[in-house]
Amino acid sequence: IDLIARSLRAGHTFTAGLGIAAEEIPAPVGPEFRRVYDEQNFGMALQDALRAMAHRVPVLDARFFVTAVLTQREAGGNLAEVLDNLSRVMRERFKVKRQIRVVSAHGRITAWVLSMLPPALAAVLFAVSPQFIRVLADDPLGVKLAIGAVALQVAGMIIISRLVQVEY
Repeated sequence: IDLIARSLRAGHTFTAGLGIAAEEIPAPVGPEFRRVYDEQNFGMALQDALRAMAHRVPVLDARFFVTAVLTQREAGGNLAEVLDNLSRVMRERFKVKRQIRVVSAHGRITAWVLSMLPPALAAVLFAVSPQFIRVLADDPLGVKLAIGAVALQVAGMIIISRLVQVEY
């Protein structure tokens, strides 16, 4: 996006900027810009080519790009400035994503520890004193308690994993 904005400031048209971006950017992004450039050159309306790109590329940033360009085309204004602002917003989004991963790392590690602690403790208890664990297998109430413990363990793991997942 910065490359397209720089080409606009250099005096190129938007479609020329798409062509420059297609040549300079490696896959997978470059070929998508190439396809938009080619579709527009072969007679498809630029709006339709951009909407098709937004539909093909399942990334929120691609939809932001298409929406910003189409809105600017309808409302007018400085497209280079719009694209600069958009690229800054995208960079900030990536920063926030990284910060969220760092902050939620403690929760993810805690989830792993809490998930592995009961089976590890049961294994140690079985190695040290097997008669205590055999009660769970021999007694009908022990079997029910073991099934309940496993069910609660799985439920706890699911709840913790959902709490730690942050959508951004």
